[in-house]
Amino acid sequence: MTATEHIGIVLLDGGMGQELVRRSCAKPHPLWSAKVLIDRPELVEDLHKDFIDAGATVITVNAYSATPERLARYGLENEFRRLQRLAIELAQSARDDAAVGHEVRIAGCLPPLFGTYHPEIAPEYDECLSRYREIVSAQAHGVDLLLCETMSSQKEARAATIAAKESGKEVWTSFTLDDRNPHRLRSGESAVDAFRSIGALGVDALLVNCSTPETISAELERLVGSFPVVGAYGNGFTSVDALEVGGVVDVLEVRKDLSPEQYADFAVAWARAGAKIVGGCCEIGPKHIRAIGATLLERGFQLSAQLPK
Repeated sequence: MTATEHIGIVLLDGGMGQELVRRSCAKPHPLWSAKVLIDRPELVEDLHKDFIDAGATVITVNAYSATPERLARYGLENEFRRLQRLAIELAQSARDDAAVGHEVRIAGCLPPLFGTYHPEIAPEYDECLSRYREIVSAQAHGVDLLLCETMSSQKEARAATIAAKESGKEVWTSFTLDDRNPHRLRSGESAVDAFRSIGALGVDALLVNCSTPETISAELERLVGSFPVVGAYGNGFTSVDALEVGGVVDVLEVRKDLSPEQYADFAVAWARAGAKIVGGCCEIGPKHIRAIGATLLERGFQLSAQLPK
């Protein structure tokens, strides 16, 4: 028996936004994945199916950029409920139609409210909490768990986590790390302190995401030691510094040195270090997820849709 045999790893899907923009052949828009949800919803369902077929055991609804704040910039605030409902229905349909032999769960999505990587523009805590409660009320009925993701500060994470916990659903909270200083969030706060503080709220899992794989690897061992269930899913950008609030993602450069096999090596190393959840974020597509799943199985891990008891 190998050291990893019978260890169950939850395999997340990859990044929806970048892949949807690519498949739509449309000019990138500040609403990003929500623009594709509006214009080409069939592409969203197809991508969910591709991730499931690649082996993902948890898929996340395509609602990252469908927040009231982002929609309001383009006069679409009245579309919030419809788009949230549509994102859930497309994920459910993809799961129902998938001809695979493994369980698949659906995660809701609580993203940064106003802009990714910019904690300085988040409103005060009470306003954050109120806004996250609105998102939870639109999603909780149709998902198996709620994922608070790409949190850049403890304030954002605390508000999102508390709103999610109020639903009674399983809750995962994920932070994005500073690629220049892997021990810190993009707010400058200690990553370990954030894990301990938000972990005390009773979340089911804590993760890191949308940082380079190298950044995640540099900090993961310390994070695994601070909380029982830890996960990781990195991005495929060279840097995120150029992305401004309300900007478009085509200002970011995609790495040319991160093939599916190379990314899978990072993910398997995270599992070996104690991560129980692995997957991908921006620029990590179905081929990467397939490579992760195959490599995990080759190394003696098992894939699961459920967290370890």
